[in-house]
Amino acid sequence: MTVARSQIVSLDVTTYYHCVSRCVRRAFLCGTDRVTGQSFDHRKQWILDRLGLLSKVFAIDICAYALMSSHYHLVLRVDREQVEAMSDMEVLERWSLLFAGNPLVKLYLAGQELTPMQNQLLAEYVQDIRPRLYDISWFMRSLNEWIARQANKEDRCKGRFWEGRFRTQALLDEHGLLTCMAYVDLNAVRAGVADSPENSDFSSIQARIRSWGMEQGEKAASQCPPLLGFNDSGDDENLLPFTMRDYAELVDWTARNARSDKAGAMDEDAPSLCVRLGIHAEGFVRQMRGLGGSFPTFMGSWQCLQHAAQEKGLRYVRGSGTARRLFCGEVAS
Repeated sequence: MTVARSQIVSLDVTTYYHCVSRCVRRAFLCGTDRVTGQSFDHRKQWILDRLGLLSKVFAIDICAYALMSSHYHLVLRVDREQVEAMSDMEVLERWSLLFAGNPLVKLYLAGQELTPMQNQLLAEYVQDIRPRLYDISWFMRSLNEWIARQANKEDRCKGRFWEGRFRTQALLDEHGLLTCMAYVDLNAVRAGVADSPENSDFSSIQARIRSWGMEQGEKAASQCPPLLGFNDSGDDENLLPFTMRDYAELVDWTARNARSDKAGAMDEDAPSLCVRLGIHAEGFVRQMRGLGGSFPTFMGSWQCLQHAAQEKGLRYVRGSGTARRLFCGEVAS
């Protein structure tokens, strides 16, 4: 049964979410149409450029991404506190980067003095748009509508470009976040279009590997869109809760073990992140191969899923079976 997005997205429960958008029927987001031979690879840069702009508007960080021929994946982190601390001026400046048609906002940003009535109207407008800056639906809408318009214009057609509203998955803890990020970063390897993470074009793992070890200025310039960093120093709660070295080790190990000609991963060889989080090595690799079943609406340890069910007044939430297989030492038969 479909779960309402309002039941999935709760910033009081988690700030991390996995979003997927898929093209309708035979429409191509990127890649080459096997029937016509036409290549749409240039659209991948459209998406990255648009994400770069959206990262300047919304207080939503990009943790991982993968651009495929008919769909794309994003792992996002929402920073509501950043928006709540913004001044009205910053809120309006950010919003005007995307929606610049409000004449009252133009007057205010130009420094012109407003009447009491205009100030009241402007305050109400700010109150209305402030929560949009940390709203995943507005973020995805601003991405998908723009891409659809550009693609339809290029294809000289009208109508629906996306299959429907984007799918959302709540990542409840480190277990869910790590598993989902690795799954997204290994999309190209799993699909057979890349032989390694570093050769996975238009993916966050390739961008991270290429920028790893560069000077800070070079690193920032090399990533578009900018990616949320790893907590390498161990003292910043606003970064991803593991180090780049540990994550790269996990993705490399998983990519090598996820090959179809491998018999299976062994817990004795598992990287340090798997050991620390108690992730079952073979179950993790099966999930990365796409053999562990579809990703559930909620992803995380079994304890977190039980807590989420209690918070929502439910007896059960989808994902408990996956959590047991991956994080409780159970192996799918």
